[in-house]
Amino acid sequence: MRDQTIDPENMRYRIRHTTTCTYTDEIQHAQHTLHLNPRLLPRQTFLVNKITIEPPPERLTEHVDYFGNPITYIAMATPHTKLLVQVDFEVEVTPPLDFDMSASPSWETIRDAIKFAPDQASRDANLFAFASTMIPPLPALAAYAAPSFTPGRPIGEAAFDLITRIYDEFVYDPVATTIATPLAEVLTTRRGVCQDFAHLAIGCLRSMGLAARYVSGYLRTLPPPGKARLIGADATHAWLSVWCGGDTWLDLDPTNGTRGSTDMVSLAWGRDYDDVSPMRGVLIGGGSQGLVVEVDVAPLDENPSDI
Repeated sequence: MRDQTIDPENMRYRIRHTTTCTYTDEIQHAQHTLHLNPRLLPRQTFLVNKITIEPPPERLTEHVDYFGNPITYIAMATPHTKLLVQVDFEVEVTPPLDFDMSASPSWETIRDAIKFAPDQASRDANLFAFASTMIPPLPALAAYAAPSFTPGRPIGEAAFDLITRIYDEFVYDPVATTIATPLAEVLTTRRGVCQDFAHLAIGCLRSMGLAARYVSGYLRTLPPPGKARLIGADATHAWLSVWCGGDTWLDLDPTNGTRGSTDMVSLAWGRDYDDVSPMRGVLIGGGSQGLVVEVDVAPLDENPSDI
């Protein structure tokens, strides 16, 4: 079984996420919704935050969406051919609580709890047990999931085996898919990126009657031995959380075949990517568009705060 060691130490990061949109024609008016501020979680403390928008918006409001994610809404009325949105924040992440996957309830027990929803925790999980916009019900998902979900197997073991198989059997290929590539195609070609693999694992879990949510965030990437860390080389990342009963949600990363750790910073969660896309908007004007996204995730001792 793959190494499941969890970093025992807290980690503090400075994160910069820069989005630059360019347009061949002037934008006369625009409205954008941003999922770019991290969630406040029991093991994730939000320390400092700054958002820079050029040109400055005429209106900026912040609220919380249906899933409890912080959202920033901006309205732009100044004509522009370039929009810069940069978010800088500091966050402290503590290690996940100990969770013995081999001692977790059987997956059938969890499936039945979701089906009959006898308490608030199972009713909350039930929301993430059904098909969604980007994760439709596909018979092939259940067929792929089945070998991991043998009778009586603990939910933690079964779910980890599933994401390990995805890691071993699928190829990370950043040019194989786009945001619009259907999940059925990913399952056929066995190529994609973190978003695709998270959707795949979630679809498999839901096909077994289980609850899983899509998590967007950041992953600290480590350079090759002897090489300096590349500024701006990090990117947004995606993984999933599977409900294991009570208040326990287990973070799993099928792109890397690992479970949650202090290398991961959560931004938002929902049923799939469509619920938590980092930036989406409605534009009047603009012509052709260009988009450049740069993300830098650095331990705070490597990048002293100047926010």
